[in-house]
Amino acid sequence: MKSKKLSELIIKTFKINGFVLSEPDVLLDSDYIIERSGEKFRSSMLTFDGEDGKTMCLRPDLTVASCISFLQKKTSSNIYYSGQAYRRSGGKGENFINDQLGIEILGSKNLIKDDFKVISTILSSAKRIKMKKIKIKVGDISLFKNLINSLEMPERWKLRLIRHFWRPSYFEELLKRLEENTDIDAVTFDADKKRFYEMKKLDQDKLIAGRSVSEILNRFDKKIKDPRSFADGKKIVKIIKSFLEINCKISELDEKLLNFAKKNNLKKNIFRNFQSIQNLKKLNHDINFISNFGRDVEYYTGIVFEVFSGKKEFARGGRYDDLLKSLGAKKNIPAVGAAINLKNI
Repeated sequence: MKSKKLSELIIKTFKINGFVLSEPDVLLDSDYIIERSGEKFRSSMLTFDGEDGKTMCLRPDLTVASCISFLQKKTSSNIYYSGQAYRRSGGKGENFINDQLGIEILGSKNLIKDDFKVISTILSSAKRIKMKKIKIKVGDISLFKNLINSLEMPERWKLRLIRHFWRPSYFEELLKRLEENTDIDAVTFDADKKRFYEMKKLDQDKLIAGRSVSEILNRFDKKIKDPRSFADGKKIVKIIKSFLEINCKISELDEKLLNFAKKNNLKKNIFRNFQSIQNLKKLNHDINFISNFGRDVEYYTGIVFEVFSGKKEFARGGRYDDLLKSLGAKKNIPAVGAAINLKNI
């Protein structure tokens, strides 16, 4: 009963801040999600076969379900949801049912304003239900991408590091290989070339794991044409590791990034796109920036954050500008959102 009353207070805060209720479908086409999101949800989805032979699933995530609803029904761009997601968990005794309460801003081009609105709305919700000792962790995936794209190394390595940043263990393997200049072997390279020519015969608009055949071929083409030798791997890895160690109050971040760029002979403006982080100074809260933070969700593309009440996670969220395209949109659509952890209120 207490949880229900608190949820009602949070929803009231969402409405005051201009968010409109969205009720995404509970049943989704599982093939549709797997085709566009790869294997990300396959192991966690609860699926069953319908009478028509189509494999359906209970929605595994309300952000994904809300995005699908937005694309299909053209719902309001400022939405909130209150409902349940259904997925398997790796832990024993974990519940299949996850109560979720969150907000999303979809399709708006006011990125900095929207990032701030989502976080400030979450903080207003915490205040309304009298959560105490609020702390915030923030990161920004786009800063890592800016760093990688500014470094002098083969294009295939840039693509690998950016693509697998969200997989810390494999990412560390890649750094070791880069440091030792251990590239893919000749057999793998020949297999890539063979697959490249096979895929050129396919429908170029066909989607495979969330990317069109033409997009995949463009990556293949860069890999095949890229020079195979690279001698500065050790130096590059040192720079990347140094960046991933940045951990400071946001009031110190400008100076930290400037000193980092200067020390590593990088252009001063490579981190110019972090206004969303700088904007959070207005919140007058205890906020820490951690460059290595927010890597556990594949679809984040920009600011990522977690709000804590003491040691308990109250909410988490971030920007995910690529997700709607992977779910069927013709181009990337700006999107940012956050979900409240109802177990901890």
